[in-house]
Amino acid sequence: MTGGRYCFKCGKVHPLGTRCTRRIYEKPDKEKELRSQYAWTKKAKDIKDRSQWLCAVCRKEGRLEYESLEVHHIVKLKDREDLLLDDSNLICLCAFHHKLADAGKISIEELRKLVAERDEVSPRQN
Repeated sequence: MTGGRYCFKCGKVHPLGTRCTRRIYEKPDKEKELRSQYAWTKKAKDIKDRSQWLCAVCRKEGRLEYESLEVHHIVKLKDREDLLLDDSNLICLCAFHHKLADAGKISIEELRKLVAERDEVSPRQN
């Protein structure tokens, strides 16, 4: 073959001027789509504001971590999309603790306790 182009979809090299006939098309990522909505962006900022821009787990452990903050869904979106904007399902965590929570190394019960503490100290203001 004289010249070709690498196909990122199927991993083969196809002759120039031809298209891959075995293209694998990705399904749209529903979670990504939900997180790109303005309502999610606004809610995530609200949760960080109510958490005083601190990781809830670090704060409980006596550290004040305010960098690399993310909002974690306690019950994963893939399991319950309807909880996307539910305050009781959202908690502000640093990237390190977010990974631990996703891996199940921080219990759902512990995360829910931290959310309850956040809401006692900083009730939602409209």
